[in-house]
This record gives sequence, C-alpha cells and structure tokens, in this order.
Amino acid sequence: MADAAKPTAREAREAWAAEAYSILIGVAQTYHAVITYKELGEQIQSRTGIRTKALLQNWITPVLGRVVREAYRRGDPPLTALVVHTGDGKVGTGYEEVLTVAGKPPVEGEMEREHHAAEARLACYRRFCRSLPPGGGAPALAPRLQATVERRRQRVEKPPQVCKRCFVQLPSTGVCDSCG
Repeated sequence: MADAAKPTAREAREAWAAEAYSILIGVAQTYHAVITYKELGEQIQSRTGIRTKALLQNWITPVLGRVVREAYRRGDPPLTALVVHTGDGKVGTGYEEVLTVAGKPPVEGEMEREHHAAEARLACYRRFCRSLPPGGGAPALAPRLQATVERRRQRVEKPPQVCKRCFVQLPSTGVCDSCG
C-alpha cells in the first residue's frame, strides 16, 4: 500500500479481525474443517491487502481476541476454535480468551482445553455448515492432533513382545538377542 493510504496499527487489526471472522465462517461451513494460524494469517493479509513484516505470533493474537469478543457479542459460537497450530493441531493457550470472554473458569490441562475446543468447533459446524451427518455430528480433535493421540494409544495398548524362552523383552527385530 502507498504510504498515504497506510492504515494505523489499530485500523489494520480491525480490518484483519473482520476478515478473519469472514474466513472462519467459511471454514465452519465444512464439517470437521480447521485452519492453521499460518494459513489464516496469509489469507487475512492477502484479502485485506494490509501486510505486516511482524512475526505471526506477534499480531494474530490480538486479532483473534477481537474475533472472540465479536462472536460472543453476536451470539455466535467461538470461531477461533477452528484455528490450530500447524505442527501439533492444537488450539494452544490463546484459546483461553474464549473462556475468559464467556466468564467461564479456565480448563485444567492441555487436553481438556483441546476437548473444549472440539465441542466449540462442533457448535460452529452446527451453526454454519449445511451438511452435517445424521444426529448433528460429533466433536472431534483437529486431524493432526487426533492422529497423534491414536499413535500414542496404539503404543500404550500394544504390550511389548517377550521371548517365550527367557522372558526378556524382544528388540524391534522380534529375535531374542539372548536365545537367538
């Protein structure tokens, strides 16, 4: 943008928040869809034409705080539950703003927060998605986080293999180092 038309920081945040709201309603129109912070940040800047060189984590939090407050004001479900980290699929600590604005106590622990966000995402899909499964759908963790939980569950549920002769845990080869 030309310097004469360059918005103030406040104007930029307001424009970004309005665009984020619109983008998140679009995400909520697809059952079990989520968007990463990075994807959201890129879309916000592209659609508004207002760009920043600041690191994403330095500007997206106040923008999403505005989205949280606006959703609460409108009576919409917390759309920010649809935004997850690229690496682990979690909403992260910024999600606590949803609870604060709603006047609810913070959740105990990371996975409790993720399950709360899953319920909030379901509320978003029920409000904005036109094609829900029979029964209205079910809450779900973000796909990347769900995959991690499943891998951990499989490791825990699968007991280690033990040599039938010497009762020592077998290495990954499945052949006992002691008995051959």
